[in-house]
Amino acid sequence: MSDSLVIIPTYNEKENIEKIIRKVFSLDYVFDLLIIDDGSPDGTADIVKGLQLEFPTQLHLEQRAGKLGLGTAYIHGFKWALERAYEYVFEMDADFSHNPKDLIRLHEACVNGADLAIGSRYVKGVNVVNWPMGRVLMSYFASIYVRFITGITIQDATAGFKCYRRKVLETIPMDKIKFVGYAFQIEMKFTAIKYGFNVVEVPIIFTDRTEGTSKMSTRIFREAFLGVIQMKINSWFRTYKR
Repeated sequence: MSDSLVIIPTYNEKENIEKIIRKVFSLDYVFDLLIIDDGSPDGTADIVKGLQLEFPTQLHLEQRAGKLGLGTAYIHGFKWALERAYEYVFEMDADFSHNPKDLIRLHEACVNGADLAIGSRYVKGVNVVNWPMGRVLMSYFASIYVRFITGITIQDATAGFKCYRRKVLETIPMDKIKFVGYAFQIEMKFTAIKYGFNVVEVPIIFTDRTEGTSKMSTRIFREAFLGVIQMKINSWFRTYKR
């Protein structure tokens, strides 16, 4: 068993899932993979089950009934990881917007002192490929907005490519994480910082998916926009002690 687990939530990712699994397993460092599939009607889970015959010890699958949200998928994965001996737990998308090779760089950042390493699109300029300009601006200014409201200094507040040290996930009370969409990514970073963990940004190049369909929606964006204010207010009435 590896000391590192990569969690990939999926919904209708049949075009990408086998390729991303094989790419992760081809890396020079050994990672285990946990796919959390939310009842994909396109057969994503069946592809994973077939690959489990080839990778019986490294590839794991958790199936859930229907779309329950990105945040709940990751929390499900975090709890699964904590029941086992993983020291490093990663979040990554299935669609190759996150380059699997960067898993090694995120891992190295945590080995070298980071408690949470973030694959950042904005820590060195704007490193986004194939996104329409409107979406680039929305994402970039969302991070500015988050910094203004919360006071944190993270350049890419909505980033979803991350490596956690085990102790971070053991410390954060998952039942108090409220958001289920992309605001979940903001809330986890904000909470880790409030607990005093060392959060480091690692520059990456983000490439928009070429296959499959994006899950972004105006509802998800609205949750993030309004939720950041509520999250900040709620933090005034909480204590953050390890």
